Amino acid sequence: MDGSTNSLDDVSAESSTGSPDRLSLMEVRLQAQEDEITLLKSSLADALRKLRLHEQQIPLLKQQLIAVNPAAARVLNHSCYVDGFSKPCRLSTSSLDGFHHTSNSHISNTAENGEGGAKTISSHKPSTSDRCTQTEPWILNHETVPLALTRTSQSLSLEDALPEGVPFADETLTKLRGEEEDGDEDEREKDQTWSSLVEDAIQPTTIRTLQQQLSKGSEDSQGSCPQTPTSSSPAPPKEPTSSPHGGPLSPIREGEKALVRRNSEKSKDSQDKTKQRLSKKAASSTNLLTRSPSLESRAKDLISSTGSQGSRRGTQNQSIKMFIRGRPITMYIPSNILNYEELKMDLPSQKLDLDWVYGYRGRDCRANLYLLPSGEAVYFIACVVVLYHISNQTQRHYRKHTDCVRCLAIHPDKVRVASGQTAGVDKDGKPLQPFVHIWDSNTLVTLQQIGLGTFERGVGSVAFSNSDAGTFLCVIDDSNEHMLSVWDWNKNIKHAEVKSTNEAVLAVEFSPTDTNNIISCGKSHVYFWTMSAGTVTKKQGIFGKYKKPKFIMCFVFSLTGDVLTGDSEGNILTWGKSAADIKTLGKGAKETFQIMKQTRAHEGSVFTMCVLQGGAILSGGGKDRKIIRWSADLAPERECEIPEKFGAVRTIADVDGDELLVGTTRNAILRGTFSDGFVAIVQGHLDEMWGLATHPSQNIFLTCGNDRLVCVWNAEDHKLDWCTTLEESGLCADFCPNGALVSVGLSTGRWVVLDLQTKEVVSDLTDGNEQLSVMRYSPDGSFLAVGSHDNFIYIYNVTEGGRRYTRFGKCTGHSSFITHLDWSKDGKYIMSNSGDYEILYWDVASGCKLLRNRFESKDREWASYTCVLGFHVMGVWLEGSDGTDINALCRSHSERMVAVADDFCKVHLFQYPCPKPKAPSYKYEGHGSHVTNVRFTHKDSHLLSLGGKDTCILQWRVKGAGTGDHKEHLASSSSVCSSSSSPENGT
Repeated sequence: MDGSTNSLDDVSAESSTGSPDRLSLMEVRLQAQEDEITLLKSSLADALRKLRLHEQQIPLLKQQLIAVNPAAARVLNHSCYVDGFSKPCRLSTSSLDGFHHTSNSHISNTAENGEGGAKTISSHKPSTSDRCTQTEPWILNHETVPLALTRTSQSLSLEDALPEGVPFADETLTKLRGEEEDGDEDEREKDQTWSSLVEDAIQPTTIRTLQQQLSKGSEDSQGSCPQTPTSSSPAPPKEPTSSPHGGPLSPIREGEKALVRRNSEKSKDSQDKTKQRLSKKAASSTNLLTRSPSLESRAKDLISSTGSQGSRRGTQNQSIKMFIRGRPITMYIPSNILNYEELKMDLPSQKLDLDWVYGYRGRDCRANLYLLPSGEAVYFIACVVVLYHISNQTQRHYRKHTDCVRCLAIHPDKVRVASGQTAGVDKDGKPLQPFVHIWDSNTLVTLQQIGLGTFERGVGSVAFSNSDAGTFLCVIDDSNEHMLSVWDWNKNIKHAEVKSTNEAVLAVEFSPTDTNNIISCGKSHVYFWTMSAGTVTKKQGIFGKYKKPKFIMCFVFSLTGDVLTGDSEGNILTWGKSAADIKTLGKGAKETFQIMKQTRAHEGSVFTMCVLQGGAILSGGGKDRKIIRWSADLAPERECEIPEKFGAVRTIADVDGDELLVGTTRNAILRGTFSDGFVAIVQGHLDEMWGLATHPSQNIFLTCGNDRLVCVWNAEDHKLDWCTTLEESGLCADFCPNGALVSVGLSTGRWVVLDLQTKEVVSDLTDGNEQLSVMRYSPDGSFLAVGSHDNFIYIYNVTEGGRRYTRFGKCTGHSSFITHLDWSKDGKYIMSNSGDYEILYWDVASGCKLLRNRFESKDREWASYTCVLGFHVMGVWLEGSDGTDINALCRSHSERMVAVADDFCKVHLFQYPCPKPKAPSYKYEGHGSHVTNVRFTHKDSHLLSLGGKDTCILQWRVKGAGTGDHKEHLASSSSVCSSSSSPENGT
């Protein structure tokens, strides 16, 4: 049954299309209904064929009846045959009863037990034919066969119709007799009722055997009276009783009378015609079965289970189907689950709390690092604004944003913070509205939400006013026109809005002395804005004789009131107002903003500028990676260069006039001074990450990604232990069970093994020429499985403590690239998933053999569970999910929960096992991109999650849910519970 089910799955999978999910599902159901109709037609044809067949079995049944009871021959010859002609007789009700109580009981049980398998019967329950023969009279018509005796003979011969060596199932006979007993009295008068008793499947070999015996029996019957064979245990004759219609009659004689009369009606020509009709019916049935490629196997399953409804129900209860993109995937239910339907899915007893955020977004954002009076550095990555206490080395997190944060501004009171985000999209691809949050940095409480439904695409720049104690907030969005708007943020009132420019805008600020003056800069422009009576007008800076740079990267206000800009040419330009040139421009000319001075500052772009308390100015370079301190009149005083591995200077925050915080373009935050240099206090990846592995015995984890970095992190100290750069992108990794080495799979089919202590490469091998997607050691470390995008799983013998690798075999059978795999606890088997949603099992110990019967693996225990497709994690998939909606999952070591990384920036926590759809889960936000991987630490104390494009690593603390809180969630009708930031869980 399992083999045919697998074939059905394969056919269904091959015939599915890439149509929308609902249409695909409807097509599958329609095809299934058409198949069922075809099967019903086939069954009807088989029933008609078997009806004709039984009409030809009567001579054979006569011989078997006489063989069972030798006395029947003498009675039959004496009473029913005179010179070879049959003589009509009247049967009594009592004689019919005697016939059924003796011969029928004995013959049926003898046939059920096979030839020579005598079975003792203690009691007999009258069948439907027993009751019928008591009410139907004998019709004295030589051309008519009594219906009662016809049914009697058929019930007698049903078991005997099979040739020698072909067993007849007890449960089939029980079913047929049960159908007789449940029949209606009127329905029993119709031949259709009798024909329903012969729907048992008869194979072609059985048909041929019966035809041969039939022809032989016909020849014998046309000669003389049949000989009486000997029987080892003849049934004792029953005492005849008087009949109201005449004298006594032997029950065997009466039954034989019916058999002879029915046979005498057939001529040789009618037998030939019947054989022709039989062959045509069989041919039509065969055509029906071969119309669909999957019908033949399904018909076999149907026929084999017609005799036993219990066995059919049992097979159905052993598996369940889930659909991904319209493709059916069969999941086999483990033996320890007795009633799948009664399983209840609860929320896990544990919860997650954001513990630490690794990384900083410096590669493409500006003015995103500030120092608060509390000693906390404020910066952002993904959807989280991080408040990192430099001295205490602790973090707090503001987590009210729904997508990536793009900009920051600090209120003049140095407590309130404004943060703007990008729009993003929901799981259906629809754009979400961006907004700006103003929140309290002490309590992490949101004070105001600005611009919901106003901004397009995202918020690029924000700034508080200074001269009026921060009453107004200026916002520039990321729409095509880069709309500039001014808000009274306390009242959530928009005072003014105007189109800015079609070019990129990089910065905006209020004048420190006049709220009505605003400056913005960006690609090939610097604008001076004036706000009056709800309208905003602009004046463009005039470059005059100076070369117009491609970008104005940044600007600051000097203590003298001048505007200083840094550009992509490496210059600092000093801007000032110029009186109207009436002689040149004519009467009515207005004042203009022109360049007063140009200072050569850096090689390459000037990325950032910062004004110190004493009036000195700091500038940070791009290409030269220098930080230069300037006097108020732009005379250089000191300079230093940050290490090349950290990239260029993105932004600078003043700590105390001497110590600085520097954000870099390679996503690091440095702390230091001009004299002592700088060290990194925050580091992160530069590009998309997929590889994640946790140490088997320590709170250490490894990450790798497209930036070619392999980083080993300490989850307790929240620091980067060490980092190395490979020649290619790292996409997957796994620690050796001894904890001394780690293997990393690369993007070209190459994989390396690194020593954690020396950081050296101890082994370097290549499998295929496509990227590797999964590396997994067996539980005892004796094997390493390497899953590739070339559809193969390569198996290696591991010796010398993980330093030597020898090819053991290759698992061949997947039709798409390998996505996930896990080892069994005994280290002999592998479960794997592929890009086309396959679930395959492999016997590694027997030579990487594919186990084609997946049913046999339903009870196997797995050392890890990272495969996204499997019975135990079926409930993590939402209805209508695309096959790529879940990127990764991981079962905890305690086997009580499973974490899921989805394609919608969420981390989910489910109860394990999770085998039923619509299972409830806790949902956690924080990532601003698809979550690529999740892993629990060795003691399940923490969960690590990787963001894709947001280059963010989130470390979640696993904590047990309170009793009351847990019950509250269990009582909730909602299937998904969202976790949001609050002062309580943010600390």
